[in-house]
Amino acid sequence: MVASKEAAFRKIFEANSKKIYHLCYGYTGDSDAANDLLQETFLKVWQNLEKFRNQAMISTWIYRIAVNTCLTYLRSEKRQAKDELTDQLVETRAEEFSEKNEQVALLYKCISKLEESERIIITMVLDEMPYTEIADISGISEGNLRVKIHRIKQKLTELYNHHERL
Repeated sequence: MVASKEAAFRKIFEANSKKIYHLCYGYTGDSDAANDLLQETFLKVWQNLEKFRNQAMISTWIYRIAVNTCLTYLRSEKRQAKDELTDQLVETRAEEFSEKNEQVALLYKCISKLEESERIIITMVLDEMPYTEIADISGISEGNLRVKIHRIKQKLTELYNHHERL
């Protein structure tokens, strides 16, 4: 029984860990914190695997756990100094990118300026998650999701263009 649970968990982890890491990184802008949140998320998945009822896709269930884990982390963090630290981390990380990837670094810097719910949604879009699944995770209709994504993209474009002029 335990061996089969471990094998199932290993498959689940391999199939979902990269997307969950991106989600956590989108929240924190810090690879160490993202790794911690990734581990915490999958610890919760392991502890609750028997409770999963197959009413949704397992990836949707895991995303919900990850989103809740990230939100709890952000609420517990004292955010005053965190915003400055996130900017410094993004800038440091930007220096590590080659010229070819400067635009990607700037995009992540702009994403870090979005509201929490917007960061969740745009991260899932960047991970090429189907809109139906994003709507299910975020708890809004697919029609409202499409409107929200459009507005988030407009906001990102404005932030991106503002940084380009600086």
